Formats: sequence, C-alpha cells, structure tokens
Amino acid sequence: MKMKKGWYALFVVPLMIPFLLTVVVPFFQGIGYSFVSWNGMAKTAKVFVGFQNYMAVFSDKRFLASLVRTTLFTVVTVAIVNTLALAFALWTTSRIKARNAGRAMLFMPYLIGGLILGYVWNYILGYGMSLVANATNNSTLFFNWLSNKQYALYAMIVVATWQMAGYMMIIYIAGLEAISGDVLEAAQIDGASGWRNLISIKLPLLMPSITICLFLTLSNCFKIYDVNVSLTGGGPANATEMISMNIYNEIFVKSNFGLGQAKAVVFFFLVALITFFQVRMTSNKEVEC
Repeated sequence: MKMKKGWYALFVVPLMIPFLLTVVVPFFQGIGYSFVSWNGMAKTAKVFVGFQNYMAVFSDKRFLASLVRTTLFTVVTVAIVNTLALAFALWTTSRIKARNAGRAMLFMPYLIGGLILGYVWNYILGYGMSLVANATNNSTLFFNWLSNKQYALYAMIVVATWQMAGYMMIIYIAGLEAISGDVLEAAQIDGASGWRNLISIKLPLLMPSITICLFLTLSNCFKIYDVNVSLTGGGPANATEMISMNIYNEIFVKSNFGLGQAKAVVFFFLVALITFFQVRMTSNKEVEC
C-alpha cells in the first residue's frame, strides 16, 4: 500500500504544483483583488473598498446586458449543438458505408482554433456575403451579417455550433456504441419502431453522454471569448459582447482591476451553480444498461 501511495505521489505531485500555481493561487488572488480599487499598475496603491465592487457589478447596465445576451446565446447554442450532435451520431453509427468519412469531416471543425475559426467566418459572413450580394443583386438573402446587430448574434451561434457539434458527436457515438446489442435486439423483437427505440431505449441509456455533453456545451458557451473577439469583436455597438469579453475590457481596456475581478468572481459562481444543477439533474436520470 505504501508503495502504491509513493507511485501516486510521484505522478500526481509534479502535475499538482503547476495546477496550484496557475489555477488555484491566481483564483484566490483574484478574489482578493475584487475587494480593492486598483488600476493594475504596480506603483499604484490598492485601496480596500469592501463589497463596493460587487454592488457596482449589479448596477452596470452593460454587464447585465452582456449577461442576458450570453444566456440567450448559450440556451440556443446548447440546444442546437446537442440536437445536431445526436443526429450526427445516429447517422454515423448506422450501416451507411461513408460513416467513417462522415465522422472525420464532422469532427474536423473542432480541430481549428477558435481565433482562426472566427477570422475565417468573419470573411465568409462579412466580406464574402457582401461580394455575393453585389454579384447577385440580392441584398435580402445575402448581406454583411456582422454589421447587423441581430444577425451578428446569429452568426456567433452558427460558428459556435459548427465548431462544437462534431466534438459532441464523438461523445454521443461512444455512448451509442456502449449500449448492449441484446437490449436493442430485445426491443426489436418486441416490435419497437425506430422512433420508439430511440425515445424509450437509446435516450435513457445515453444519459451519461448527455450529462457530459450538456456540461461541456454549457460551460464552453458561457465562457466563449476567442470566437467572440475574432468574429465580431463585440460589435456592432457592443451588440455581441459576451460576459468574458466584458470582463476583459473592464480589466485590460478600462484598467478597473477591482471591478473586473468582481465581475469574474460573480461569473465564476454563476456558471458553477448552473453547471452543478445541470449535472445533478441529468445524473439522477441515468440508468444502467
């Protein structure tokens, strides 16, 4: 037993040290900064202001607007991503000949970095759509999405869905392939149709995969920043500024480190609370095959 603990320590401790230095320590430092007024300059004194920054967070209309916008973006994107991912998983686990090629093509967008992805789609939905509009004289269907307040948010949903659906598909495929063939065969013998098989057999047994996918998409959508900054930059007129970008701008553009850290702490506990209840709710519905 002592030898096993020694081996555990040998492999775990070298990983725990950078984790503590880069995640845990900065997290508690950030909580400390949220109680002071400071512009981030080393020569500037930190002034303790107590909960004043937290009170300012909930009176910041721009932050509250970004919170509502991020919540809307998250709800819509999570629903679309998981629906498409499950559909892709069902398609690529069927008996079609091109299923392996389909898996590769659908997963490929996830391999592209968020910044690069945003710049590529910025060209397509901005300059590219304008070129098509000029060539076809049809500005009703083809126009610069990124210059329109409403469609710029739709553009972010499209890009985020295109990026994440393939990755979630892989998790659903793993869940589908883990379902016992005997269970599916018994359902088929009992006369269950394809739709009834999906609703009554596959979905209940897929709950572990659904729990993971919902957790990943919820957290990723709430924390989205790279696609936001490269696709829209928060524009037009801050119409697509998400919470992460709002916090970044507060700290590094406006140099309000105390207020920005207070926003970050509020944001952390908000996402942690939502994902905790989501995991608990979906985990309670998991069944064994």
